[in-house]
Amino acid sequence: MIIDIITIFPKMFAPVLGESIIKRACAKGLVKINCHDLRDYSQDPHKKVDAPSYGGGGMLFRAEPIFAAVEALLGYPAYPKQHDDKGKRIILFSPQGKTLNQDRIKNFLKFERLLLISPRYEGVDERVRMHLADEEISIGDYVLSGAELAAMVFIDCLVRLIPGVVSNKESIRRESFQDNLLDFPSYTRPEDFRGLKVPQVLLSGNHGKIEAWRKRQAIEATKEKRPDLLKRIK
Repeated sequence: MIIDIITIFPKMFAPVLGESIIKRACAKGLVKINCHDLRDYSQDPHKKVDAPSYGGGGMLFRAEPIFAAVEALLGYPAYPKQHDDKGKRIILFSPQGKTLNQDRIKNFLKFERLLLISPRYEGVDERVRMHLADEEISIGDYVLSGAELAAMVFIDCLVRLIPGVVSNKESIRRESFQDNLLDFPSYTRPEDFRGLKVPQVLLSGNHGKIEAWRKRQAIEATKEKRPDLLKRIK
């Protein structure tokens, strides 16, 4: 998989992409992640990529440099569309987008290439949203200074699901939001910490009982903290 990030702050991504799971995934050749400075595609003498909104309002990313960046990376015109490339997806991070969740992130595994547009200020010219982006994604109902953090969250969620990135497949299967349930409680040494003891069932060695206990605990935790998730369970 290839992931291209279009941003005006490419250096923000270096600490995230250069550590831990994402770094190992890149080293294994399981994913290739490229950061592109949107200013490099601006025709403005001062490399500006934004302008005031018509009718009043804040600053918006202009359509021209974003279209130019995407078309340079793809190697063909993005609009009018002359090429139906089902192996790629152009994603715009936006408060108006669909909220990212575990089921949604899994759907992106089928694509060979993802282009992530990370705006700032008041967002992008509407023509980017309407005629360039294939999908809009939000990571929650709150305001960020820019979409760089949203892109990082998206990449981290996605890369760890790529086959071969996480060696322990069972740990992925058991995580929160798999099967629309929160995770079960977990304990480690010592068995007794200041009188607070590990549940005896976890020390029993009976894997059937442990699995049943974990399932019950996951259901109870979801019922208490995120009852909305239970509605998704068939």
